[in-house]
Amino acid sequence: MEPLLKIATIETLYYDRIYALHGLSLEVKEKEIFTVLGPNGAGKTTLLKTIAGLLKDQPKKGTIEFMGKRIHRLAPERVSRLGIVYVPEDRGLFRELTVRENLELGCWGRKDSQLAADFDFIYEIFPILKERAGQESETLSGGEQQMLAMARAMLRRPKLLMLDEPSLGLAPMVARQVYDALLKISQAGTTILLVEQNAKLALSIATFGYIMESGRIVLEGTPAQLQENEDVQELYLGVGKETASPKGWRLYKKRRTW
Repeated sequence: MEPLLKIATIETLYYDRIYALHGLSLEVKEKEIFTVLGPNGAGKTTLLKTIAGLLKDQPKKGTIEFMGKRIHRLAPERVSRLGIVYVPEDRGLFRELTVRENLELGCWGRKDSQLAADFDFIYEIFPILKERAGQESETLSGGEQQMLAMARAMLRRPKLLMLDEPSLGLAPMVARQVYDALLKISQAGTTILLVEQNAKLALSIATFGYIMESGRIVLEGTPAQLQENEDVQELYLGVGKETASPKGWRLYKKRRTW
């Protein structure tokens, strides 16, 4: 079965001179949750923006295919019409508008008969948004704003939902609620590509994961495989152990294997 999204050896540049992605390849299968993990500066956001067409004339090299069609270097509105919806790290809300008005913008251009059912679905997953319908979005908590951004994205009926750091700045309990909602969205049939620094949270719902550093994929596997990797445990899960130096005067960390 062909993957929904296939990226082959792409190279993305900033200002035509700084490489942000170096020969990066990955695949996303339909109706699953794929996560890309990595530290700040790894290129995770650049990857999503490259897929979404938000970086003009990028990637410079390589190909991006969605549902068997090449989409690299397409304008962002054309990528969106194909069914790829991107929720940025800053959530992209119109803060002076109400919750309901933000949601209605997600329906822009839709003329199908499924709109009422879609609103029922998002209110079932995010009941707080129904309670806050008349409230300006800038007055919502961080978690509620993230829920609103996700709900608005779902009203576009995406085939691929891409999210950039959805747990950023959220309390652990609220972040867990957001991830529980992502799991329900996936179970309803939407494919998810998720970039995160919170490896524990992301791997708790993902079906497959990639580790990204310095613009490259350095490791990939199922959540179980990644969680068993000693480098992942030490660098991303916080369960590695420092080892005493043979000279006994300092501690050092094991050198990573990728």
